[in-house]
Amino acid sequence: MRRISKLTRVAVGVASLGLVATACGGTSSDSGDSDSKDKGVAIAYDVGGKGDQSFNDAAYAGLTKAKDEFGYTTADIEPTEGETDADKEQRLASLAKQGYNPVIGVGFAYTLAMKAVASKYPDTTFGIVDSVVEGKNVASLVFAEEQASYLAGVAAAKATKTNVVGFVGGVDVPLIHKFEAGYKQGVQDTNPKVKVLSQYLTQTAEEGGFSSPDKGKAAAEGQIEKKADVLYAAAGLSGQGVIEAAAKAKVWAIGVDSDQYKQAALAPYKNYILTSALKDVGGSVYALSKSVHDDKPLTGTQTFDLKVKGVGLSESNPEYAKVAGLQDAVNKAKEEIDSGSIKVKTE
Repeated sequence: MRRISKLTRVAVGVASLGLVATACGGTSSDSGDSDSKDKGVAIAYDVGGKGDQSFNDAAYAGLTKAKDEFGYTTADIEPTEGETDADKEQRLASLAKQGYNPVIGVGFAYTLAMKAVASKYPDTTFGIVDSVVEGKNVASLVFAEEQASYLAGVAAAKATKTNVVGFVGGVDVPLIHKFEAGYKQGVQDTNPKVKVLSQYLTQTAEEGGFSSPDKGKAAAEGQIEKKADVLYAAAGLSGQGVIEAAAKAKVWAIGVDSDQYKQAALAPYKNYILTSALKDVGGSVYALSKSVHDDKPLTGTQTFDLKVKGVGLSESNPEYAKVAGLQDAVNKAKEEIDSGSIKVKTE
């Protein structure tokens, strides 16, 4: 199996997951010993698991696309409560030994496990979302979340009537700082008079920052009491609580990762989801699967940014087009980010 070690940018597109997929498995083995061959793609979920209507569900959409287009056998494995890095390592190793290829860890929580496992299964292509792991057979699938968040900030600044908007981060970690930094910059560049309230739910993922809608709801209610009328959450499953609180108060919510206006579980609140900052996690899962199918497996750092449509902003809610000046401001921001005249901060 031929490896591509140079950095490659994959133009997948945020809209790609409305399509179907492709991938046919390669061979997986540790020193040539695996239980079966050519099974197809497997993903191991991050905190919150399938059903978060956001990050993990986006990964599942990519797996489904690969399964449908290539006739893959697939696997998607849930995390367990209070699990250790050793548990994650065992999960990844088990999938590789069963013959899945590629094997993808969804989320930076798999960083240490991926470093430990990948070298033991040199004929398996591994992928990790939201982290960079060095390895000849590892593809690091990373995103310019700050760019999508900048666009969300532009939308918030245009939609607010109180000149107060909110940001709710799930866990106080560098990845979520990127969301906050881009959002704040987008707000301030659009209207310096708008105040941004920021709050993180927990210091660690183990405390439930990405998996506790009740925590998200409480944080949102506190910001609404302080006059915030547009709330952006980068908090995984906890973001559902933010959206619920916004809908109850009849103020705007901005979704994250997936187009949350279209999520069935959030249908009761959809009229208050102005837009979503999109992150094509599913597209990255599909791109890696296709590369293995084509016998040209991606390795190294694969960056999904605005230029390759790896991030973006949804326009599904008809009310989006009715906010005065919003569409023009977002389009202008996209052009300036693409051209490099706007440099979006990550901290």
